[in-house]
Amino acid sequence: MTPPEPLSGVDAAWLRMDEPTNLMTITGVLVLDDPMDVDTLKALLEERFLGFDRFRQRVRDPEGSPHWERDPHFDLDRHVHRTALPGAAGTEELKERVGERMSEPLDREKPLWEMDLVEDYLGGSALIVRLHHCIGDGMALLQVLLSLTDEHFDPGRFPTAEDRGLLSGVVQGALHTVRGTVEAGRRLLREGAKSLVRPSHALRRVKQGLSFGAALSKFLSLPHDDGTPLKGELGVKQRATWSAPLDLTRVKRIGAVVDAKVNDVLLGAVAGALRYYLTSRPEPTDAETVRALIPVNLRPPEQAFELGNRFGLVFLDLPVGLDEPLERVLAVKQRMDTLKGSAEAVAALSVLEGLGYLPLSVEDRAVRHFSNRASAVMTNVPGPQEPLHMKGRHVQHVMPWVPRAGHVGLGVSIFSYDGTVRLGIASDAGLIPDPDTIIEGFEREFDRLADTLLPAAEDAPKRPPPTAN
Repeated sequence: MTPPEPLSGVDAAWLRMDEPTNLMTITGVLVLDDPMDVDTLKALLEERFLGFDRFRQRVRDPEGSPHWERDPHFDLDRHVHRTALPGAAGTEELKERVGERMSEPLDREKPLWEMDLVEDYLGGSALIVRLHHCIGDGMALLQVLLSLTDEHFDPGRFPTAEDRGLLSGVVQGALHTVRGTVEAGRRLLREGAKSLVRPSHALRRVKQGLSFGAALSKFLSLPHDDGTPLKGELGVKQRATWSAPLDLTRVKRIGAVVDAKVNDVLLGAVAGALRYYLTSRPEPTDAETVRALIPVNLRPPEQAFELGNRFGLVFLDLPVGLDEPLERVLAVKQRMDTLKGSAEAVAALSVLEGLGYLPLSVEDRAVRHFSNRASAVMTNVPGPQEPLHMKGRHVQHVMPWVPRAGHVGLGVSIFSYDGTVRLGIASDAGLIPDPDTIIEGFEREFDRLADTLLPAAEDAPKRPPPTAN
């Protein structure tokens, strides 16, 4: 009999963070230019998706010692659903359906994923994908979804029989704050012996330890991020929306002018979008910053297809109090440069790993502590820059949404694909009922940056030709 495969500490932590008001489900939409029927989709999943055993496995004993086991009743028809949109069956109806699905928990008696296929969507099809965060982080699950495409499918990336027993150990990460205590002590003794003959080695270790300790101290000492309409009591209902495509080359040109990364430019534009949203609200706010939790990938490239969670988190203060778009971008760049040199992401990973081994009541208090220190979760995932196809059907665009934990009511996702970039917003419907205002502010902010920094002759057209989606 195959022994149970335990979840890593960090995967267990994400599993147990599920709440009715904030489900730990990564949701995504893929829009195809050409129709796809449900039988073709199921055949594609059999060929390119189910080779990852995790999608045939369910979680047992989630509150005790959670482990994976093969679902003895696995049936693809229980995970893939054919659906249709109401009314005009257009973009607004698709957004409404995505928000509805974000509000629904996955069935814990089955493997933790589902797909809804809208066979007839604006002349093509749309696929709504939901995957639980305990299966993997955004980077790993993106690679799995890319394996559905003709360009990225490679059965050699499926885990082999020899690998399957090792996966849980691989994805546990480098740091285990609870189980690793004894080994950490032994390692320090070994490090001490090395330091006798290599003083520089000792100095480097001391600096690393101080940086790690400072990061943990910052997590514990940050004040609440209150004082704006972005914080408040959460409900179950969710909203989802996304922007029109922006030209990625244009983003890069803006960044080059001020020596900023693409991420700096986009997060600066998000700061402007939040300022626009806050000033549009009837209740005034004088907040100078809005704090966001930013996931940081800690996964080596060679482990891209290994499921599990291998990312840390950093806190970023977005400068919503600054008046000018360029000032906001430069402030974000400065703060991101500082974060890149810190140990915050690694410290956060170690905290999450430890939480997965502690009683659920302790984890709940810790999650609320950290979520009270931020008003949003924001992620920027670079997708492939070539056109993709699924069984010959062109993938027009992809939009994933980041889940939020605790008391965070706003998720901001940035995804680039085939020369364009889109902003996606997922929000608590009671707290932020009009997320399209944030989208409007983002697009206005981006145009203002281009008008300020790019010569008019070099900046046409301002956006790719609009699509129906």
